[in-house]
Amino acid sequence: MSNPPYLNAVSVTKNYSNDKESGVNNVTLSIKPGKITAIIGESGSGKSTLLKLLYGLLSPEEGEVFFKGDRIIGPEEKLIPGHDRMKMVTQHTDDLNLFATVWQNVASLLPNTNLTYKEQQTEKSLKQLKIWRLREHRVTDLSGGEKQRVAIARALITCPEVLFLDEPFNQVDASFREGLQQNIRNIVKDTGLTVVLVSHDPAEVLSMADDLVVLKQGEIVEVGTPEELYQNPVMLYTAQILSNCSALTTYEAKICGIYSQQGTVAINPENIEITNSWGKKKDWIVIQTLFKGFFEDLIIEKEGVRLRVLNLELNKYPVGTSVSIRIKKHFEYRQ
Repeated sequence: MSNPPYLNAVSVTKNYSNDKESGVNNVTLSIKPGKITAIIGESGSGKSTLLKLLYGLLSPEEGEVFFKGDRIIGPEEKLIPGHDRMKMVTQHTDDLNLFATVWQNVASLLPNTNLTYKEQQTEKSLKQLKIWRLREHRVTDLSGGEKQRVAIARALITCPEVLFLDEPFNQVDASFREGLQQNIRNIVKDTGLTVVLVSHDPAEVLSMADDLVVLKQGEIVEVGTPEELYQNPVMLYTAQILSNCSALTTYEAKICGIYSQQGTVAINPENIEITNSWGKKKDWIVIQTLFKGFFEDLIIEKEGVRLRVLNLELNKYPVGTSVSIRIKKHFEYRQ
């Protein structure tokens, strides 16, 4: 007899105030153990609702959620909602004791029956999340990003099998966000922890997740690896979420030299090359430059059509410059 799926939802529906466009509808999903799965989608697509259903904070109106073959029970059947072998961390850190130290906040999750183990586990958790140096600091004196690390350390000290993260990096400064993401990836690699996260940041999920689940209006519309969904998105919706693509009508696409029989053409900024070919007419005008650090996004225009172009040669094409382009790749959709 084969083993049951690790964590899976079967035909799950949960709406709010009888509004079928809220929550999730008839969702079936299987989460792989020891991997990071990211749930993405526009605001209101049902991401947080699905996360709470998987954890047991909400009960489905229809369908069921299982962990290792056992049904996850919701708040109507469980005094303290949430599965005992799972933990959830949100972008809010309300459960932290602001006037206790970092060490006290994390250590308090373990009983005093084995003080040596408690001390070892607390030290391990603080070092995993790179906050060992803050162990004697009061939480109230920490930055938002440091508080987030404490919250994750608290969740991990009890060695859960599944960690849910709901918009976990919103309070973390951009300069420290990548480091925290790498910390979590290392923990997954070292311990076999399963992570399910919700995020609205494409850069975050593309670099961090092993698998992506795309939600639209409460339904799963696409599932795959970050590479698969970025390089070959089946839906325009997915392409727009994961990149700053330019979405064009067939008429606009024709102005770009693309003759499509579909309804919409999408072009990612990195797939447009500014060329220096003498044989091509410079009929695109740079109308805006957006400084991004080591690169620029150029907004170019021709006959009312605007494209976003990734440019690594800073300041080479100021506003008003005429350029020629080559489109290396595009996607076509019926939408």
